[in-house]
Amino acid sequence: MTIEIFLVGVGTGNPRHITLQAVKQLKSADILIIPRKDNNKSDLANLRHQICKELLGDECPPLFEFDLPPRNNEKTYLESVDEWHDAIAEIWTDCIENAQKALKRRLNSVGLLIWGDPSLYDSSLRITKRLKPSTHVTIIPGITSFQALTAAHKITVNEIGQPFIITTGRQIANFGFPEGINTAIIMLDGNCTFKTLEQKKYHIWWGAYLGMEHEILIEGRLAEVSDMIIKARKNAREIHGWIMDTYMLRKKYS
Repeated sequence: MTIEIFLVGVGTGNPRHITLQAVKQLKSADILIIPRKDNNKSDLANLRHQICKELLGDECPPLFEFDLPPRNNEKTYLESVDEWHDAIAEIWTDCIENAQKALKRRLNSVGLLIWGDPSLYDSSLRITKRLKPSTHVTIIPGITSFQALTAAHKITVNEIGQPFIITTGRQIANFGFPEGINTAIIMLDGNCTFKTLEQKKYHIWWGAYLGMEHEILIEGRLAEVSDMIIKARKNAREIHGWIMDTYMLRKKYS
């Protein structure tokens, strides 16, 4: 039988960034399932619980947690991600079946709280297509980290009449800064790949824990603030056990 999956964008961790549409959709689910990564990243699961408690209150559906499997990094990136998605789909299926047994009823809909927006660097939609039995998917958009970044720094993404690109640290590491583009939003960069560029040419707007109470912002000429960002990132990770950060680079200097 077909089950409805709600992929609900919940922004970057600030309950005030979540839309009324998202709240309504979450309340309508039979259950919500919440991923756990590891002990060092329990804050991410806790934030989802906090969002549910604050915004859904007594109308919050039952919550069920599941453990995300580790990714096999010994294979190529695409192979390891493909296998990882297969494994997560199996875990989702088990989680839903266990929830049905615990609640002693068949579930018609399951909700997941997705960081940022389900369309941007999130694999949940791909995973739903691997589920059996078949699923019907509803997507509720959310605020992305790069929107939170530009709002926090009070900047626009694009220059007048100019394009920009959203890319990853992996792409910058492999291919350098995109040709023919002055502005790039870089996400998923755990290695501070900006340090590999010709730093004197770029201006950077960096942010971590965007929208959260311990938000960190640094902005300036890359050559002058690069070490500051690397140090701040290292310290924050040691304090919190995890970090989410995003930055924008713009070619401004010759």
